[in-house]
Amino acid sequence: MSDGSSRKGLVWLRRDLRLYDHAALKHALAQCEAIFVCFVFDTDILDLLPGQQSNRQLTQKSTRVSSKSFGLKFDRRVDFIWQSLAEIDLELRNQGSGLIVRHGQATTEISQLAQELGVSAVFTNHDYEPSAIARDLSVAQALAKNEINFYDFKDQVIFEKKEILTNSNTVFSIFTPYKNNWLRSLREQNLAPHDCLPRAGQFARLPKALDLGLPTLESLGFQATGLEKYLPAGSKGGELFLEDFLKRIDQYQMGRDFPAIKGVSYLSTYLRFGTLSIRGLVREAHRRMLAGSLGATTWLGELIWRDFYFMILANHPRLANGAAFKPDYDKIVWEDGAHAQKLFTAWCEGKTGYPLVDAAMHQLNQSGYMHNRLRMVVASFLTKDLGLDWRWGEAYFAAHLTDFELASNNGGWQWASSSGCDSQPYFRIFNPITQSERFDAQGNFIRRYLPALAKLSNKSIHAPWLAGHLELEAAEILLGRDYPEPIIDHDVARKNTLIRYSVVKKITA
Repeated sequence: MSDGSSRKGLVWLRRDLRLYDHAALKHALAQCEAIFVCFVFDTDILDLLPGQQSNRQLTQKSTRVSSKSFGLKFDRRVDFIWQSLAEIDLELRNQGSGLIVRHGQATTEISQLAQELGVSAVFTNHDYEPSAIARDLSVAQALAKNEINFYDFKDQVIFEKKEILTNSNTVFSIFTPYKNNWLRSLREQNLAPHDCLPRAGQFARLPKALDLGLPTLESLGFQATGLEKYLPAGSKGGELFLEDFLKRIDQYQMGRDFPAIKGVSYLSTYLRFGTLSIRGLVREAHRRMLAGSLGATTWLGELIWRDFYFMILANHPRLANGAAFKPDYDKIVWEDGAHAQKLFTAWCEGKTGYPLVDAAMHQLNQSGYMHNRLRMVVASFLTKDLGLDWRWGEAYFAAHLTDFELASNNGGWQWASSSGCDSQPYFRIFNPITQSERFDAQGNFIRRYLPALAKLSNKSIHAPWLAGHLELEAAEILLGRDYPEPIIDHDVARKNTLIRYSVVKKITA
């Protein structure tokens, strides 16, 4: 951009809800004399969001809502975004500006806003989902008609698209060699924070007609969810969780698989919406890895998995439309019809009769979060015990996870169903009982989410139907009334799965 100091710029926030270490903001501040910042509640996205839960279902550990919320959608992600934007708006107002928030189609709102403000360029960060890429192309074309430039930058990953390639200059499909190449390619400049310190008055005062503040959640068609009680939004919330995690990061490799203890980072939602910088997290993990921390080394590997799945989606956009990464796996015939729907409903509601699976689904439904080990367990159970299409589970997670991100969610489900890149072998089938005995040996996680089973012994709580009549009676449990009988026999299901996957056996043999 020439003569940038005489220009005005508009920074469009999306998955990067912060005002520090921000690629687009850095470039806008460097090239423009006056900066405006905006966010669009995109109706093309919001209108597709399900209601998720009725008011009657928002009980137990969820927030009870008033009658004023009747007819409004319940979505923790929208609430998280709204609260994060409120933090940004306050920060901008402290600098004499404010956040401009629009509600409509981003494909038209950004172009209209840019014209109203008289900016010469719009600055934003890359998005890798096919629908978002199409949206950005449409926005860029609309802006170009009015001679307004559109600039986008890498921000939510360390390496993107084709930056990490094999020795034969092709895209990786196996994680470990990708990780090794990723680590070899890492340089200090890849992790350097973007300087976003503005000059005095560089954040422009808003025109009176556009200084409207944040719309209420209700005006957007959504209700408050009470998320802030356990997941405070914004950069400040992320910093609190990061500070807590760094106190225990050195034990991460030992505690991350046990859902009843505080072993994971709980930073996924902050990464999903960019209230924390991925560069800052990787920089901290990498520094601690070099100092010998096994926990930090393991956690860094998880952050690299995130880059890996972004890379996979960017280079294989067909995955966003439900295609299996390994096309031959689309030959699998999944269960269908009324019985399959009944099984799926039981899985969604945590009524399968397998306590660890059910407790995990209750955790998701009540909080919008599920422990990573349990995501693998419930995904394996859906696909390889119930014989249901992995896309059903992928869609359910997409609707309910606060940290939902298309690339990682799709990658995780395809990994569990064996149809994805570097996925578990088709014959690897998690046993929900042994997973429970290994990772929740004392039954503490199960008791937290399935209080009806609280009085069972540590041995029986993993498979209540195997408990003796006297123990069930003493625990005040009648199977089929207080807790479901198993909806399927795991040993039988395993044999059926091996038959089901026989159509692809030749690929993995």
